[in-house]
Amino acid sequence: MVVAGAGLAGLAAARRLTEAGVKVAVLEARDRVGGRTYSADVGGLRVDLGGQWIGPTQDRMEALVGELGLEMFPTHHAGRKVLFVGGRRSTYRGDIPSMAPHRLMLLQATISRLERLCRRVGANPEPWTRGDAARWDAETLETWKRRNIPSAAVRGVFDAAVRTVFGAEAAELSMLHALTYLAAGGGLMRVVEIRGGAQERRFAEGAQSVSLGLAERLGTGITLDAPVRSIEETRGGVHVVAGAGEWRAKRVVVAMAPAMAGRITYDPPMPALRDELTQRSPMGATIKFHARYDRAFWRDEGYSGEAVYTAGPIAVAFDNSSADGSTAALLAFSVGAAARRVGALDPATRRREVTGALVRAFGPRAGEPTAWLEKDWSADPWTRGCPTGNLPPGVLSVFGPALRPPVGRVHWAGTETATEWTGYMEGAVQSGERAAGEVLAAL
Repeated sequence: MVVAGAGLAGLAAARRLTEAGVKVAVLEARDRVGGRTYSADVGGLRVDLGGQWIGPTQDRMEALVGELGLEMFPTHHAGRKVLFVGGRRSTYRGDIPSMAPHRLMLLQATISRLERLCRRVGANPEPWTRGDAARWDAETLETWKRRNIPSAAVRGVFDAAVRTVFGAEAAELSMLHALTYLAAGGGLMRVVEIRGGAQERRFAEGAQSVSLGLAERLGTGITLDAPVRSIEETRGGVHVVAGAGEWRAKRVVVAMAPAMAGRITYDPPMPALRDELTQRSPMGATIKFHARYDRAFWRDEGYSGEAVYTAGPIAVAFDNSSADGSTAALLAFSVGAAARRVGALDPATRRREVTGALVRAFGPRAGEPTAWLEKDWSADPWTRGCPTGNLPPGVLSVFGPALRPPVGRVHWAGTETATEWTGYMEGAVQSGERAAGEVLAAL
């Protein structure tokens, strides 16, 4: 067996196949394992340049944490939060933003309405079969937003959440895709919250430690610097060309985002439905910035380190300090249209813009980090974006049936193919296990 991709999806698939007694070769384009999880040091602090949090109901990741003996700690969120709406700064505590009462009521009504729609969709592996699928897939999340949120201020807060979750603007997202994605994670609030949500806990050694642990257990069957170029189906098997080598196997699991899987040459060519799906699955745009400081001065002043911006170079910021708070850092996300603009700037200008946004939230000391590290995932040649692949209108209802089913001896994994926690580490693991199960059933 060959598995293309050594991110969490590929490693999870390889692990299950290996446990079943199947010999597996894992081929990875990068010089490391982990895919969209990538941990590095900034001023002596271990941080995540990619995915970094887990939360309730992410049971597969919880099991791996326990099995690999990894240390977790809660995301810091105690203190006042900062909100910028149209450039105006306000602070608040808890989960309720500081807004005029009528805007708060509208925001709550919007959240409730969206949560009800998510429950209607549910964790449906085939949302295109719904009677209303074509109607929902014919409009964007932007259209729905403008129809249901008359306040520009509330629309701004909504947009900040959408950009952070998808790495895209509401106008780029099919309503059906957005609802399906959110429902897979348990709804909007579970996806965006810290306490009780997807950002609840962090990895002491970085989220890449999961992939590193899985790779260590797999042993010598992983080949790095081996981007898969072509997959040819032969009599009784597949012929895979990757990097400078060639592999022959009975089947192959392609554990990549659809957009990247579509760059492989297939012989015979993929069916039109599958090929057109990969052409219509653009990656989100996300840049992560890590600013290291001598101390967590924002905590001293009663701030949590969390900030939300409805406009500007970044959409959100978090406290990203070490577990005990002794090594201090702030994390900022530039996402969607802002990430595409900021990513085109020279590094010095980009840093000035981002630190300027942090200064507006937490004061002048935020503009003087002792170390700085950033990762633009759209510039990564083997990912081309983060956190996930997105679907514009008219794609899921028409091309969705080609998302998961194998094509001949080629099977598909990757978090975009998950039915639970799509787009997250949990979804990646689920997808890999599902693809491995398909292979075992076919052998």
